[in-house]
Amino acid sequence: MSTEKDIDFVLRTVEERDIRFVRLWFTDVLGTLKSFAISPEELEEAFEEGIGFDGSSIDGFARLEESDMLAFPDAETFQLLPWRPTESGVARVFCNICTPSREPFAGDPRGCLERVFERADREGYVFNVGPKIEYFYFDNDVDPVPLDTAGYFDLTPSDVANDLRRQTTLTLEKMSVPVQYSFHGGGPSQNVIELRFTEAVSCADNIMSSRLVIKQEAAAEGLFASFMPKPLSDAPGSAMFLYLSLFDHDGENLFWAPKTEHPAHLSELAQHFVAGLLRYAPEFTLVTNPTVNSYKRFITSGEVPNYATWGRKNRSALVRVPTHKPGKHVATRVELRSADNTANPYLALAVTLAAGLKGIEDELVLPEEATVDTFSQSERELAAKGIERLPRTLGEAVDRFEESELMRETLGEHIFNYLVESKRREWEEFCTTVTDWERVHYYGGV
Repeated sequence: MSTEKDIDFVLRTVEERDIRFVRLWFTDVLGTLKSFAISPEELEEAFEEGIGFDGSSIDGFARLEESDMLAFPDAETFQLLPWRPTESGVARVFCNICTPSREPFAGDPRGCLERVFERADREGYVFNVGPKIEYFYFDNDVDPVPLDTAGYFDLTPSDVANDLRRQTTLTLEKMSVPVQYSFHGGGPSQNVIELRFTEAVSCADNIMSSRLVIKQEAAAEGLFASFMPKPLSDAPGSAMFLYLSLFDHDGENLFWAPKTEHPAHLSELAQHFVAGLLRYAPEFTLVTNPTVNSYKRFITSGEVPNYATWGRKNRSALVRVPTHKPGKHVATRVELRSADNTANPYLALAVTLAAGLKGIEDELVLPEEATVDTFSQSERELAAKGIERLPRTLGEAVDRFEESELMRETLGEHIFNYLVESKRREWEEFCTTVTDWERVHYYGGV
């Protein structure tokens, strides 16, 4: 939340840097970034009273008869936009959305994550997340034509991807979004940017900023950056891997335990947290993988999870426990490998945190580690071990989500019902659309 000190700093910076436009950023329920600009003269009032706007045009926000909304800027998120001219500068600030009575709006995804984060904070936990964002560069926004044929960690013959990643990293760092790694991904023209971990709400803000900057820098070079989970049939898909950990208020990592207590160095609390992720993953998959195309990525490649398992070296596991450097206990974390970049990051982090906290609350027992690639075993064999399959289609994900009391409680009736309605409609539309594949196989008859 904004403090008087934060607000004073922003107002002073706007005056000293001659900022002429301040963009107010927020997302709709589906995760699309929204923005409108105000003059610096309106900023002080915005912090005190909010700025009104019509919420009826925002997906998942409000009906026409209750359309008035207020955007309250969060002063801690104030940043200059480095791609705008230095003269007559432009800044941005993320907002929380409220009703005219100044009550938090139930359809605000950022507010939803803040509520779950604050609940964890009251229980003594700080939820930290580090995202690894995969995406593709293409030469246009219509047909996905790769720019190279390179693979994982390759130094591409063309400098296009290297230069773009470098420029993207520099731009993000100017916006105080720290980049830990950047490299070429496993597919042709696929790239990866990994952000340094931070607390959950800041992480979601950083993901939204990164998506925009990645697209912005690509467009400046006449290229197109795509976050589509599976844009190419014969290439790996793109994920948004999430590295999760809980700290206490003194900065101690609560996930670490000596190897004598657990082979993966997971504390008892971490084991309960991971058990919660595994138990509720089939229910929250709609949020982490919210499009028809998301499920095209879930193929038997050995790198994408299809079952609710955990492991250390098994990259087909839903939750992987990376090995950290000896003595570096602060790096103990777990990696959720299912999410993709079509997810609203605020909602994705809200449901994963809620699932982990539920595992802690109910003291769920962590199942046996999946040391063998799950694709080498039959579904019957896995079911006999109590290993549950993740949804395979958007329609199946909607069904599992709709049955979940935890998801309804975490997201609230407003967001929950909107997701069920909009995603069921999306699935039905896909099921009734005739594709090129069907024409190739069936048009000529049998």
